[in-house]
Amino acid sequence: MLPEVPEPPLRLSLDRDALTSNWQALDRLSGKARAGAAVKADAYGLGARLVVPLLHQAGCRDFFVAHWTEAAELLDLVPAPSIAVLHGLQSAADAGYAIASGVKPVINSAAQARRWLDAGGGACDLMVDTGINRLGVPMSEIGDEVFARLRVDVLHSHLIAAEEDSPNNARQCRKWREARAAIAHTRASLANSAGIALGSDYHGDLTRPGIALYGGVPRADMAHLIRQVVSPQAMIMQVRDVEAGEGIGYNATFTAPARMRVGTISLGYADGYLRCWSGKGTFRAGGYELPVLGRVSMDMTVVDLSNAPGLGEGDWVTADYALAEAATASGLSQYELLTLLGGRFSR
Repeated sequence: MLPEVPEPPLRLSLDRDALTSNWQALDRLSGKARAGAAVKADAYGLGARLVVPLLHQAGCRDFFVAHWTEAAELLDLVPAPSIAVLHGLQSAADAGYAIASGVKPVINSAAQARRWLDAGGGACDLMVDTGINRLGVPMSEIGDEVFARLRVDVLHSHLIAAEEDSPNNARQCRKWREARAAIAHTRASLANSAGIALGSDYHGDLTRPGIALYGGVPRADMAHLIRQVVSPQAMIMQVRDVEAGEGIGYNATFTAPARMRVGTISLGYADGYLRCWSGKGTFRAGGYELPVLGRVSMDMTVVDLSNAPGLGEGDWVTADYALAEAATASGLSQYELLTLLGGRFSR
């Protein structure tokens, strides 16, 4: 019989207190509305099966995923009716699974509404498109009699540019209010993470924070509320001395200006630490700052240990990964920084 598989030499440190604190802060900022949680894409890369119980314990009662497979992963963690699938019903099989499981579909069109009704479905959510032109019922169709036949729990729309002071915000809010007047529903939801900061007109009964739960700062005026949640960490696998004039990594894009002590860590672009960090990224350990040298490889990155004599093979280093700052440094969005984090991390 084989022994247990060893832990990988890279891990994703999750600050559970910060995650809970972020949800509580967003719930307070939502005023009379209740904050839910977008946990699609494996809770933005953190691990939905870790995140959902923590948020549920904190008081969250509404969870949003994109796919039915994502909903299936959560059924033993929270009551099925608290989960809503944003992509709705693409087939009769989707409708059958929704009815059997108790998970709510978010209806996005008249065709999906008919599919749900034909299957004998009960409570559902409904998405109205107020201007983003992705999924959702166009405003020109909200008078269709099929929507009056639905038992709508949450009437949703989605903001285009809530992170900006854009005229689109007020325009969409007006259309959302029109839809609320036209379609019977129990609750209404418009605001994502950034939308929560736009004020009570945008809150409705339920808000849907996502990125801000996980340490993202969607608007500068929310920075004081949000704590960093995620820190990628990797083990130093090998230490070596590099002589002046020698290159490091593929294509020798970095040349040692003097004799250097460097470490190879077990982290690369296959784990979501992309080549855009080449020569830009920084790691830290024991009070030392460890710049990335040369190109990031698929499974490895080299860091400068010249000023860190206390670090050696087997020690762990932590990437600078505060999302707003990391987005500026890397050119990636805060969303990409999280959702790119790969499955090889121990979470």
